[in-house]
Amino acid sequence: MAKRAKNKKGGFKGLLLILLLAVLAVAWLAWRHYTVFIAQPMHALRDGQQVSVGKGSALPQLLRKLRVAGVEQGFDLEWQVLARQLGAAGKLQVGDYALKNGMTPSELLRNIRDGKVVSYRFTLIDGWNIRDLRKALARAEPMKHTIDAMSDAQLMAALGHAGQHPEGRFLPETYQYNVGGSDIDVLKQAHAAMDKALAAAWSSRAQDLPLKTPEEALILASIVEKESGVADDRPKVAGVFLRRLGKGMRLETDPTVIYGMGAAYAGNVRKKDLQTDTPYNTYLRAGLPPTPISMPGKAALQAVTHPDGGDALYFVASGDGSGRSLFASTYEAHQANVRAYLARYRAGLAKGPLTGTSTAADESDPATSPAPAPAGAGKP
Repeated sequence: MAKRAKNKKGGFKGLLLILLLAVLAVAWLAWRHYTVFIAQPMHALRDGQQVSVGKGSALPQLLRKLRVAGVEQGFDLEWQVLARQLGAAGKLQVGDYALKNGMTPSELLRNIRDGKVVSYRFTLIDGWNIRDLRKALARAEPMKHTIDAMSDAQLMAALGHAGQHPEGRFLPETYQYNVGGSDIDVLKQAHAAMDKALAAAWSSRAQDLPLKTPEEALILASIVEKESGVADDRPKVAGVFLRRLGKGMRLETDPTVIYGMGAAYAGNVRKKDLQTDTPYNTYLRAGLPPTPISMPGKAALQAVTHPDGGDALYFVASGDGSGRSLFASTYEAHQANVRAYLARYRAGLAKGPLTGTSTAADESDPATSPAPAPAGAGKP
C-alpha cells in the first residue's frame, strides 16, 4: 500500500516535471520567435509607403494600418510587448511615418515613439513676388491651407506684422513642415529668416552707403535680385544702383516698372508703359520705389550692403546667353552696349531680354522691351 502511494507520488512529480519542461520549451520558443521578430526586416514594404498616426490613436489602430500596408511580421501580442519594452505604449506621436523596405519593427516603433515624422519641403524661389509665393503655397501638399481667402493685409496681421507690406519679407530658402503644418507656419519661418538675414547684412554693411535704413537695403536688394541671375554680377549691379542713388540719378530699371504695371504686364514693356506714372516707375520717379518688388535672397542682400567699387553708372544684358551684363561709366559707352545688344536681337542672336539701366536705345524696336527714356533720363 505504501509502495503504491510512493509510486503514485513519484508519477505525479514526473508529470509536473514534464509539464514544467513543456512550459519552458514553449516559453523558449516564444522568446526566440520574439527576438527574431523585433529585428526581422520587413521586406513586404515599398519605399515611399507611409503610416499615419492620428490624434488619440492606440497600438491596435496602428497595427491594423500596418497589416493593411502589408506588414505580416509578429503576433499582435509581440507588437504590444515590444511597444512596452521600448516605452512606446501609450506614447505614439501624431504624424506621418515612413515605411521603408527592410526596416525592423523595433526601428519603426522607435521612430513613432520619438516623433520622427516624415517632413515635407516647400521651396521659396529667389525673385518671386508675393503673388508667386501665394500661388505656390496654394498648390503645396499636404500643407494645410489657411490664407487663401485672406487679403495681403489680413495675412500680415495673422503673422503678427499688421501694417507691413508683404513684398520682400520672406527669405527664399527651403522650409520643412510636418503633416498638419500650415501655410502660416511656413510663412512665419520665412519671415523670421528674412529678418535675421537682413539684420546680418545691415549690421556688417560697408561704410558711406546712400541707404538710410535696412528697409531701403531690402528694397534695393529686391531690384538687384530681378536684374541679375549671375552671382558675381550682383555686387556690380548693386554698385551701379548705389552710385546712381548717390548722384541723384533715377534708377531707370524695368523690373520696377513691370511691378507697378501689375496684371497689365503682358510680357513687354513699351514706351507708353515707361511714360505712365506709378509709384514704381523709376524712369519717372527719383529714388527707391515705396516697397520691395520681389523676395531677394541672401546673395542680393549681401550685394547691396557690400557692393563692388568702380565708376560704372549703367549696365545692360550682354545677350550672349551667359546671363551677364555689360557695364559702362558713360552714357555714350552704355548706348553703344545697348546698340550691340539690339544688333544681336535683330540678327536673331540675342539670348535673354534687354535688361539694365536706361536701356532705351532705338525707338523703332518697341518690342525689345524698353523705349526711349524721358529727356535727360540716365544722364548725371
